[in-house]
Amino acid sequence: MKTSRGERTLRPSSIAKREAILDAAQAAFLAHGYDAVTMDSISRDSGVAKQTLYGHFGSKEALFLELVRSQTRGASERVLSEPPVVAPGDDARAVLAPVLREQLATVLAPNLLALRRLVIGLLPQFPDLARELYEHGAQRAMRSLAALIADLESIGALAADDPDRAAVQLNWLVMGDPVNRAMLLGDEAATGGLDIAAHVDAALDVFLAAYATPSASA
Repeated sequence: MKTSRGERTLRPSSIAKREAILDAAQAAFLAHGYDAVTMDSISRDSGVAKQTLYGHFGSKEALFLELVRSQTRGASERVLSEPPVVAPGDDARAVLAPVLREQLATVLAPNLLALRRLVIGLLPQFPDLARELYEHGAQRAMRSLAALIADLESIGALAADDPDRAAVQLNWLVMGDPVNRAMLLGDEAATGGLDIAAHVDAALDVFLAAYATPSASA
């Protein structure tokens, strides 16, 4: 595994320490906010010597940046690294529904919601980090969704002459209300009583009413 500070490859013991640091940092930042956390407290909570902590990350700011990057990119990789292969005769709903269900469940994970809130609150301090969160989170998801819609269009399952625009519309049909509730009212307001499968199906009803081809919707 390579660190965020150059091309040095880590030994297994160093990987374990790095993960312990990131776990402790996430717990501390989410519980207390960025300003209240110190490298001393992260060293203590992770059980990793402060010298080793600085050797991996250099500063509290670098550690925080790497935490958000690793969480955002890790979530994207879990959901988007292996998109479904579209074949002639595939049904658009059957292809899209499982992808959208997994994406919504990932976005509503409590640790990712909390990190998103923290980054938004620190936007004046870390503007590049908010851009990172957007580009490797929502923007990457929409690019992947646009590619999938283009594939479905190519086999005649959808009539979407602008897959990018269609992806944005579908993304916010699925994400808009739950994410807004989570960001403004808290996790329970977003997930309490939410049936993700039914919510995705309802969003697809609207999307397919606009984009399904007559033969596909017959």
